[in-house]
Amino acid sequence: MKSLLSHLRNNLLLSVSAFLLLFIAIYIFLFTETFYFLIENGSLWVREWFGSFYLWLGLLCVVFLLILAFTKVGKQRLGDAPPEFNRWSWIAMLYSAGMGAGILLRGVQEPVYMFLNPPIKTGQSNEIIALEYTFYQWGFTAWAFYAMFAILVGHSLFVKNRNIRLGTSLHHFKRIKFLPSGIDLLTILTTVAGLVAAIGLGTTQIEGGIGHLLHQDAGNLVLTLFLVLLICSVAFLSAWVGIDKGIKRLSNWNIYLTIVLLLFVFLQGDIVLIAENFLLATYHYIIDFVPLSLALGDYDPGKEFLTDWTYYYWAFWLAWAPFTGIFIARISKGRTIREIILGVLLIPSIGTFLWFSVFGTSAFNLIEQWGTYQNEFGNVFTSLFVFFSNYPLAIFTNVLTVILLISFLVTSVDSAIYVLSMFTSKGSENPKRRYRLIWAIIILIFSEAIIVLGNIKPDSNVLTAMQKFLIIGSLPFAFFTLIVMILLTRTLFKKS
Repeated sequence: MKSLLSHLRNNLLLSVSAFLLLFIAIYIFLFTETFYFLIENGSLWVREWFGSFYLWLGLLCVVFLLILAFTKVGKQRLGDAPPEFNRWSWIAMLYSAGMGAGILLRGVQEPVYMFLNPPIKTGQSNEIIALEYTFYQWGFTAWAFYAMFAILVGHSLFVKNRNIRLGTSLHHFKRIKFLPSGIDLLTILTTVAGLVAAIGLGTTQIEGGIGHLLHQDAGNLVLTLFLVLLICSVAFLSAWVGIDKGIKRLSNWNIYLTIVLLLFVFLQGDIVLIAENFLLATYHYIIDFVPLSLALGDYDPGKEFLTDWTYYYWAFWLAWAPFTGIFIARISKGRTIREIILGVLLIPSIGTFLWFSVFGTSAFNLIEQWGTYQNEFGNVFTSLFVFFSNYPLAIFTNVLTVILLISFLVTSVDSAIYVLSMFTSKGSENPKRRYRLIWAIIILIFSEAIIVLGNIKPDSNVLTAMQKFLIIGSLPFAFFTLIVMILLTRTLFKKS
């Protein structure tokens, strides 16, 4: 313990981060309602005034990255060595870190909501509109935010031989002295806040699954705290042994289990209809991408819907982009810029589209078979378990879903531990293990504290506030993304 405290004293970024996280936890405890009020109003202000800017930024990122990919710049390789990881493991790791548990949380609930409340009117059926808009919110734009930071950091790390901190990429902006340290500190805070929100959502869904299996109500604090301890402990062990032995193996495991669940539903559903919906919704998503991205004409779902859904998603993806982009950069050594861009934009997106097509179409069919709908899929935490209860081997699939949820959460936490350790270990791509231990402990304590507080004051929506904290944190990263484009243009096209 003395050694850990000495590292906190001797590492400014680590000590300031730990102090601010402790301050936030204490402030939330003492002024819970005030904290929630400030975060709620702050997140609404960001979406109100910068929502349209986020839409334009998302489209600009996708276009910019495609230009990089299909010009001579795309041939540049990040480092001289061959890729450190094979393509399967590379995809598994970037997907597990970047999206993972989200498709389990929203796989049924979101397509059904869009089906019953079509956000746009394009002349297509409600089924296609529902899938197309779901694809839009989980597709190219989210991964473009991630890829932008991945290329910046990867080029800085493996070509320029600088460290992995975002601040070191800002050497062109030396006059703005506070900017590098501020960006690094904000990355740490939003990463931890995002983890707490993800752990809170994930454990709530796991509780919902266990409660569904045991026919019990959720809300067991002891079980929640145990799940958090389990997830953080396994994540620490995974980060401790390193990317190759820990994070890679868990990520591969995630993809195998995901494919098992996907095939289970696909083979029992209307295969032809699922394939038709997948292809048609993907086609319309691609040809409608520009008007969707700018909410033009018939593709404008209205400001209220955009605020509750699309702006929220864009802010969430932006807030996660630095952390996820840094992790993607770390595992992309030896790959070309073109391969990274196309791989990050296309492969996870297509996999996500297939997932939503299979589960969404099957859920639509169930609703049609029932004749009446009593909001069975309305609860985001239990919708997937309710869905599986209508299929054979429901106990098996629900247990498998719980295991997969835990595994996805572990890979989000272990990759975050690794990235945070890189940040506070002088930007090293292979951080010292003591930093991994420090961050595992900080994340565990902060997560447990926030969850306990949320149960002590259940009407305070503490976990919801942590989610919305990301929206506020996303605003600096939105402007920083523009700086990233300038930096990449300066650096990459100069040598192309």
